[in-house]
Amino acid sequence: MDTTSVNLATARSAASVAGARGGTRDFLDRLVRPPAAETADTVVLVVSELVTNALRHAGGTFALALTAHPDSIEVAVHDTSPQTPRMRTPDLNGGTGGLGRPMVNRLARATTVTRWPSGGKTIRAVLPR
Repeated sequence: MDTTSVNLATARSAASVAGARGGTRDFLDRLVRPPAAETADTVVLVVSELVTNALRHAGGTFALALTAHPDSIEVAVHDTSPQTPRMRTPDLNGGTGGLGRPMVNRLARATTVTRWPSGGKTIRAVLPR
């Protein structure tokens, strides 16, 4: 099993999201059995969405952990916000969002939210490899 963690700085910028995407691509490329290009694109899309949500809705402090299992890739984003993510009606006209979580739920085999006694949480998505 290949495992690695990527911890990113506390920055509220597109550079954090780009860094998470780049780190994810590097992780996937270094696997003994790299996923197909379409699968890698899906994993990067899920990482981008979860990290963007942590920046936008959870105060901007986050850590990204990626784990490769024989039949899946696990994406976990840890943040310090006690707020549990909520489903919203997607805003198709005003650009205020609401599309990401349903998309992640559709792409992933499973998604979970684990709240921590310290006040933070981990949002985990398991995608087919």
